[in-house]
Amino acid sequence: MQHVRFHHIATSFCLLAALTACGIPGLDKIGITGENGLIRDRVGDYRDAPVMPEMRVPDDLDSYTIDQLYVIPQAVAAAEESSPFDKVPMPKPIETRRREGVIIQNLGDARWILLDATPAQVWPLVRDFWSRLNVGLDYENPSSGIAETAWVEVNAEPTLRHKYRISIEPGLHSGYAEIYVRHLSNLRSDPVPVVITWPEVSDSEDRERQILDSLSQYLADRNDVYQASTSSLLAGSIEAERKANVIVSPNGEEILQLRINYGRAWVQVRQAIERAEIEIQEANRDQSVISLRFAGVQEESEEPGFFGRMFGRGDAQREAEMQPFAVRLLDNGSVVDVSVEALSDSEGDQDELMTELLQVINDNLL
Repeated sequence: MQHVRFHHIATSFCLLAALTACGIPGLDKIGITGENGLIRDRVGDYRDAPVMPEMRVPDDLDSYTIDQLYVIPQAVAAAEESSPFDKVPMPKPIETRRREGVIIQNLGDARWILLDATPAQVWPLVRDFWSRLNVGLDYENPSSGIAETAWVEVNAEPTLRHKYRISIEPGLHSGYAEIYVRHLSNLRSDPVPVVITWPEVSDSEDRERQILDSLSQYLADRNDVYQASTSSLLAGSIEAERKANVIVSPNGEEILQLRINYGRAWVQVRQAIERAEIEIQEANRDQSVISLRFAGVQEESEEPGFFGRMFGRGDAQREAEMQPFAVRLLDNGSVVDVSVEALSDSEGDQDELMTELLQVINDNLL
C-alpha cells in the first residue's frame, strides 16, 4: 500500500509540473499559479522588502566592525524612475596568477602598501588597526575607501597634534588592494580646525613611513584572517574599478588602460617587461616608447635536462623567430593607454603576438 500511495503522490507532482510548464490558462483561478497560488513567481519580491532600522549596539561594546548590509545608494534611492534588475550580474573571473604577501612599494616620493586582498577585505582590518591603537576615526567612507583619524596628541611631542588619512584603492588587478597614508600636523595651541585641507604630500614623511610600516606588519600578521574573513559590503564597490584593464579602443585596437599617473605607468610597464624576461632594445621615456623583440611566450619543456634541450626549440631557432615591436604609452590625463605596434612587415601571426605581448605585460604588473 505504501508503494502504491507513493506512486500516486509522485504522479500528482509530475502532472502538476507538466500543467505548470505548459502554461495552461486558468490555472491561477484554481490556486496553482498566480499571486496567491501554490507556485508563485517570487523574483520581484525584493522590491517589497521592508527597510529595517539600524542595529543598536550598547555603549559599552565596540561597534566599529559592524556595517550596514545591502545599503541602497542614495543616487538610486532618490531616483524617481528606476527599474528592477533583469538578471543577476555574472561573477568576475578569478585571476590565476596571484602574488601573495604584503609589500611596501616606493616610487619617487610616493609610498603605498600592496597586498593580495580586496579593498572590501582590507577595510575592516584598517579600522581594527586604529582601534587597537586606541585612535578614533573622525571620518570614514567605505564606498570610497577613505578614513581619517581623530587628532592624535603624543606625550613625547607636546607642541603638535597629528592626523592621518588612509586611502584604500583597488590594485592593478582584481583581488588586490593599495593602501596610502597621508599625515597632517597642527599646533596644539591653535584651535582644532573645522575644515581639513589635506596637503599633496605628508607634513612628515617619517610619520607617514612609521604608520605604513606598522600597518603593513599588522596586515602581514593577519594574513590568515583577511583571506577568509567577512568583507565589508559597503567597501565592495571599490573592487570593480581595478587600475589595469585590457580594453578595445574606438578604432578596434586592443590596449592596456592604466588608471595611474604617467610616471608610475612608465616604471611599472618597463618592470613588467623585464619581469617577463623580454629583451628590451631601447627605452625612450621622452618619446614614451619601449622597443623590444618578442617571439611569444615560451612554454616550459616537460622533459628537463638533455632530452628537453634535444626535443625543444633551440636558442638559434627561437632567435630567428624574434620580431621587433614597440610598446607605446599615451598619457591621457586620467588614464595612460599602453599599445603595441609591430615594427616589421614579416608574414605570420603578428596580431596574435601583439595581443599576447599586451597580456604578458598586464600579467606581470605589480
